[in-house]
Amino acid sequence: MTTGTAATPTASASFEQQKLAKTRFVANAGLAAGATYQWIVKPYRAGTFNKGADGRTFALVKAGLAGAFTYNRLKAAVNNAKGDPLLSKAVAPLSAGIESLKQLGTKLRDGEASAGDIGSFESVINGVKDAGKSAGAEVVDKVPSASQLGGG
Repeated sequence: MTTGTAATPTASASFEQQKLAKTRFVANAGLAAGATYQWIVKPYRAGTFNKGADGRTFALVKAGLAGAFTYNRLKAAVNNAKGDPLLSKAVAPLSAGIESLKQLGTKLRDGEASAGDIGSFESVINGVKDAGKSAGAEVVDKVPSASQLGGG
């Protein structure tokens, strides 16, 4: 019979995992925030989503992709947050709000999004940013490339 010692995480390994969790959270949340502002909020405020507006169809397609991308990155950010106790606690109340964004990409693409829908994106993004900041993981908008947005 051999006696082996179970590998126990060291304090430094645990610290590195938490640091990596925060880094990934900041990256994913930043991409979600950048996509939301660049391809959803900004064109909506500019009136590009209005019927008859120049470039409306293309803007709606990009907004639809951005909506799906934002949802995906926010889900990833929440998953990343699980690696850091303080961050996990800070983002936990946001899960329902993030889940509510799931179908908004389709509404955007189809030109059916309202001011309330756009506000939902802004509200969730601001909540994620505030949660990150409160946990020492400040989120800065980072606009994803077109290939990132399209999943390529």
